[in-house]
Amino acid sequence: MILANIERFSGFADVYDRYRPQPPRVLIEILTQLAEVERPRLVVDVGSGTGLSTMLWANDAREIIGIEPSADMRAQADARLAATNFKNIRFVPGSSIETKLPAARADIVTCSQSLHWMEPAPTFAESARILRAGGVFAAYDCDWPPTVNEPAERAYIDFIAGAEAIGHARGWYRGVQRSDKEGHLARMQASGKFRHVKEIVVHHAEPGDADRLIGIALSQGSVATLLKRGLSENEIGLPQFRARVERAVGHHALSFYFGYRVRLGII
Repeated sequence: MILANIERFSGFADVYDRYRPQPPRVLIEILTQLAEVERPRLVVDVGSGTGLSTMLWANDAREIIGIEPSADMRAQADARLAATNFKNIRFVPGSSIETKLPAARADIVTCSQSLHWMEPAPTFAESARILRAGGVFAAYDCDWPPTVNEPAERAYIDFIAGAEAIGHARGWYRGVQRSDKEGHLARMQASGKFRHVKEIVVHHAEPGDADRLIGIALSQGSVATLLKRGLSENEIGLPQFRARVERAVGHHALSFYFGYRVRLGII
């Protein structure tokens, strides 16, 4: 468990929960079919964050467990859960390499927007341990920024690049370890834990406006780190970014198209 990675996602769980998208529901259909069950007995969402991906399964699995090492993120997830009547979901502390769950019990293990922050080999080993034979592992990530329009996307890319340059120059990302997402599939194949591995692409749309795109940017750890360290909005260029996005998008709702790259492994 990489402590610097956990700290990177502490202190802004409310922003993360408010602006990030929920994964597309078609993933439920795909993963359930691949697992060859009508209704999964157990789905484990590893690196569950504020529960956006965990809650997706509320009506479609008998039991859902979110594993999350950040106390801030778990507290936000528990608050989200408390506002519902779901009794089949729980969030517990743990990591991708030590879930503390029984072996061979899960039908499906998911990692939503999280595998690149984990140690790959031990994560695959632990997922294989808790999955039953024929169970499915799925790691999925959406592309940033969502597809909106060219001026808005360019503003987003420029703002994130500027924020990351500041963070690197000040040494504030030191100790953070991140795998390249493009290498997920090859690492899964090399692990020897899966008998079948493939990649698919899915997408869905959610409504968004200027505030949402700005919020998505603020929910990125690279930006949140600067604000947690005490930099002002002016110092990170937020007013200029906000102005560009408001010109490009305005405050009327548009469709934000989120594309997801899904890496699948079957035990």
